[in-house]
Amino acid sequence: MANSSFDPYELKMLRILQAEGRKPVSELADAIGLSTTPCGRRFDALQKTGVIRGFHARISRRAVGLNIEVFIQVSLTTHSGGVPERFKSEIAERDAVTACWALTGDQDFLLNVMVPDVDSLNHFVMQDLMKIDGVRDVKTNLVLENIKAPGSVPLVHLSASG
Repeated sequence: MANSSFDPYELKMLRILQAEGRKPVSELADAIGLSTTPCGRRFDALQKTGVIRGFHARISRRAVGLNIEVFIQVSLTTHSGGVPERFKSEIAERDAVTACWALTGDQDFLLNVMVPDVDSLNHFVMQDLMKIDGVRDVKTNLVLENIKAPGSVPLVHLSASG
C-alpha cells in the first residue's frame, strides 16, 4: 500500500490503533465514522499489506525486574570477512538486547539493552558483547529517564493538511 493511497479513514484507524491496539473493530468503526463492515475490510487490508505488522503488550521493564536500561554503541574492527553478519547473528540471540540498529558515522551499531542490575550489565558487556569476534569498542549510556518511548510511527506526513 503506497503512502498516497491512505484515505482519511485509514489514517484515523492507524492513529487510534497505535494508541489502543486492542480496540474491537466495532468500536474502531464508530471512532472513525464508518460502519463495521467497511472498517473491517480496511483493517484486514492494512494487515494483509503489512502496514499493520502486529499487536504487542507494552510491559513495564521495572515491573519485571529490569532496573537498568542502557544504549550501547558498538564499533567493529572491520566491515569485511563476515564480521558484521556474525555480529548481527550473535546480537539476535541475546535476550537482553531489545533493539539493534546499524548506523552510519563513528559507531557501527546501537543496542538498546535491559538488565536487572549493574552486575548483569557488567556481565553482558564483558562476557557477552566484548567476546563477540570483531567487536573493537563499546560505549554505554545509562538511561536516567525515558521521556518519550519508541512505539508510535509518525503519520502527520500522510495527512492532506500535514
